Amino acid sequence: MVAGGRMVLSLMGRRSIDPTTEESCYQWELLAQALMSLVTERLIEEEKLDSFNAPYYAPCPEELKMAIQKEGSFIIDRLGHFEIDWDGGVEELTNTTLLPLSRGQRVAKTVRAVVESMFELHFGKAMMDLLFARYAEMVDDYLSKNRAKYINLVISIIKKGN
Repeated sequence: MVAGGRMVLSLMGRRSIDPTTEESCYQWELLAQALMSLVTERLIEEEKLDSFNAPYYAPCPEELKMAIQKEGSFIIDRLGHFEIDWDGGVEELTNTTLLPLSRGQRVAKTVRAVVESMFELHFGKAMMDLLFARYAEMVDDYLSKNRAKYINLVISIIKKGN
């Protein structure tokens, strides 16, 4: 990147400095519960689950700011955040019945688009439809009782001169 060049990054994050808050990782907790249910039913081997690791970290604005300042090559121009409903807040129709997808189904489709290839390599293609159907049910149940938003951090940085 040339000196004076600008980069805008958008990434999942959290508002709180506490990395264990529900807003930063609960959607992944529900996916883990869906996987565990398949282990309980012996559809997935427990050893496969135990050997699976999907590192995920959603920083808070302070952590992002510290990491960029520590690296030293950029000046932070702007740093902000906004909320996004887990289900995107927009109804979507199914392909076959023209009925709206449930909120959980919309979330499951989004998460599946991000993680399916990694999950498929580890657990096998045969389990994917069942896994994400189970996940959609769990998300529907959770969203029926809770307000859930993703926190998206947006940062504009400028490359320092040499």
